[in-house]
Amino acid sequence: MREINVNGIGDLPDAAEEIIEALDGRNVIAFFGQMGAGKTTLIREICAQLGSSDVVTSPTFALVNRYDTAEGRPIFHFDFYRIERPEEAFDMGYEEYFDSEGLCLVEWPEKIEELLPDDVMRIEIEVLSPTKRHITIS
Repeated sequence: MREINVNGIGDLPDAAEEIIEALDGRNVIAFFGQMGAGKTTLIREICAQLGSSDVVTSPTFALVNRYDTAEGRPIFHFDFYRIERPEEAFDMGYEEYFDSEGLCLVEWPEKIEELLPDDVMRIEIEVLSPTKRHITIS
């Protein structure tokens, strides 16, 4: 388990780099945190650190957005906030994404927790103040 304190937006590049370094061969990262905790902002920085030039936005209605790293590796950004039951993830073919070579970044994973792979990286974001966050990687 790793812990990161983010004291402001300027700390995000280092936090994103630490998350990338901790992947250790895993390709699914689940981001837990309350609404407004900064999940999408952190995902945007992870994509930037991987060399993506794509505009990163939360796929709230589309459920998944695709971006590419500088090397062309796909990054799949999921937002399961609006799904009512895990079966909806099957309908959109989540397994194909999770089983691919792409990096899967999942917001609101608690909606599909039983579908997450055993080796999923868990990122928990705790809001300490309007600008400070405590991030736990496990």
